[in-house]
Amino acid sequence: MTTYLIPFLLTLFAGLSTSIGGIIAMNKKSSSKKFLSFSLGLSAGVMIYVSFIEIFPKAFSSLEEVYGSTKGYLYTTIAFFFGVGFIALIDRIVPKAENPHEQDEMNIYETNHDHTLMRMGLFSALAIAIHNFPEGLATFIAAVESPALGISIAIAIAIHNIPEGIAVSVPIYHATKSRKKAFLYTFLSGLSEPIGAIIGFFLLYTFLSESLFGFVFAMVAGIMVYISLDELLPTAEKHGEHHIAIYGLMTGMIIMAASLVLFIQ
Repeated sequence: MTTYLIPFLLTLFAGLSTSIGGIIAMNKKSSSKKFLSFSLGLSAGVMIYVSFIEIFPKAFSSLEEVYGSTKGYLYTTIAFFFGVGFIALIDRIVPKAENPHEQDEMNIYETNHDHTLMRMGLFSALAIAIHNFPEGLATFIAAVESPALGISIAIAIAIHNIPEGIAVSVPIYHATKSRKKAFLYTFLSGLSEPIGAIIGFFLLYTFLSESLFGFVFAMVAGIMVYISLDELLPTAEKHGEHHIAIYGLMTGMIIMAASLVLFIQ
């Protein structure tokens, strides 16, 4: 049980970071677009680097041990793109108008119709909950394999969950004029990540094998890359200068590379 406690706590931390976005949203003057852009770029850099340098090779190693080098690499690649397709399908299922990743946050601040705002906030909360579920599963499984890797991924996901919290809390706060309701819905939207961790626990505890681990870990890499390219970098570009997002991206890769070198040594 101790082996799974830290991964669960990391996933809980990543999921509930949406609440930070809720707090920031109710005092939006304190937020910096440049800082947000850099942070999102950094988060993308961490997730992309760790997916290709750490997670994908670990998945291949597990599948190679079971199926051999050629089939192992083929299955790893298929599982990677299956992960991409899985998270992309979730993105498509959520209606575009209510999908927080398809909205311009500044329009949220400028909208004045209470009913529309409330509906937008509730659908955003639902959309984020759907998106966060596989992220929670990914964070948990990564942390079980390597606590250090899990910490890096949890921090990266936590950073990108903050603006998602803003997308939920801003419309609800302006519709209800209630900080408590805005915070509550933002908090609840983040709970899907620890729920994903619980599912991951039962998956690992009941069915874990070298082969299953390889398939799931490769899917995790695909999910992380898709999130970075579809959500983090576009949002970073939207809220800041292009070069700030790229500086953040490269900084995230450098930090991840340095941390992996230190842990390997």
